[in-house]
Amino acid sequence: MARRRKRKSRRRLEGRRILESVPQYNIESGEAKPVTAARNFIHAEGIQPPAVLLVKRNEHTTDRYFWAEKGLFGAQYVEENHFLFPSLRALIGEEEEEVVLG
Repeated sequence: MARRRKRKSRRRLEGRRILESVPQYNIESGEAKPVTAARNFIHAEGIQPPAVLLVKRNEHTTDRYFWAEKGLFGAQYVEENHFLFPSLRALIGEEEEEVVLG
């Protein structure tokens, strides 16, 4: 039996493309839970939003978080709902200007 290919969401692909232009930080969670490690890293380093944090949980699993003005969110949620975040809306406007100028 042939497997059907999963349909790619245009909205999510657009969100992923936008998140690629945001600064990314790679950290390891250590003994803490991944979200706690991400919050501790943000406060220790004084990171300003927007930013993407890649938290390595173990050798196989990496959790992705988005640091926004409103707080810390899962990156997949942000990819699907990128239009809800003002800092990403500004990036969308800049990308559209580059396309027009380019």
